[in-house]
Amino acid sequence: MSNKKVAVLSVNISEKKGTVKKPVDSIELNAKGVANDAHAGNWHRQVSLLAKESVDKFSIQAKRKIDFGEFAENITTEGILLHHTAPLDRFLFGDLELEVTQIGKKCHGDNCSIFREIGNCVMPKEGIFCRVIKDGNLKAGDVLIYHPRIIKAMIITLSDRASRGEYADKSGPLLEKLAEDFFKSKNRHYHIDKMIIPDQEEDLSKLLKKAQKDNYDAVFTTGGTGIGPRDITPDVVKKHLTKEIPGIMELIRVKYGMEKPNALVSRGIAGVMNKTLVYTMPGSPKAVNEYCSEIFKTVEHSLYMLNELDLHG
Repeated sequence: MSNKKVAVLSVNISEKKGTVKKPVDSIELNAKGVANDAHAGNWHRQVSLLAKESVDKFSIQAKRKIDFGEFAENITTEGILLHHTAPLDRFLFGDLELEVTQIGKKCHGDNCSIFREIGNCVMPKEGIFCRVIKDGNLKAGDVLIYHPRIIKAMIITLSDRASRGEYADKSGPLLEKLAEDFFKSKNRHYHIDKMIIPDQEEDLSKLLKKAQKDNYDAVFTTGGTGIGPRDITPDVVKKHLTKEIPGIMELIRVKYGMEKPNALVSRGIAGVMNKTLVYTMPGSPKAVNEYCSEIFKTVEHSLYMLNELDLHG
């Protein structure tokens, strides 16, 4: 669904929350959302969008034609299923730039006019919300260009022997598969780079610097987290972190160390290099499985926090 065209069928405004919005000739979008609209403000749900594809489906259930704005959407579109997008994706029109912040919402129930009439509403399931990144104006007939956010990840296996080709790297490919499965489950577009390097500080530092410079979203390493003479991964990574996230690795060590005390010897760390997440894992496939099962529970929320997207409001 990359870079698809999305037709704007109607732009709509309401002065009060919980009421239908009325189509207008054009809307002005600024730092607070849609000018003169009840939902504008300093929060993440500034602008609401709903696809005609969703409206048409609901109108069959309602047994009547649904007018633009009846679901309290600011922008009615046609061209893609909006609820198949994801937070951090963007819509562009000229200088105007909107960033997806939320898919669906909690239904207002009796506070919603269409819910009172029909007993159901499509907006909570298939409507989406955006915030304004760059100001602009929009009217019916304009065409938005959908740009999915591509999550960039780097997977680094640290192993002297694997880097020399003396044995096949098993943890790196497994980590790649687990990352792919995770991104797919979250409906994310992604790009993963995978490499094998020896247990050398210079090689690892070079890749970590590249990850920061090229705006990678996450770096996952496997290998070098123990206490052997060549185990240098956490020590090198720590020098590059701007913030450490100790809770993730503490949980993993306690959870698996309760039954297998050897797990307590792992020195894996997690943290952030500016806007890049970093997670260091042991070099065995079994450990990668265990670590990923906990790490991936936090990745999506962490990405949103790093991109100043607070979904608690």
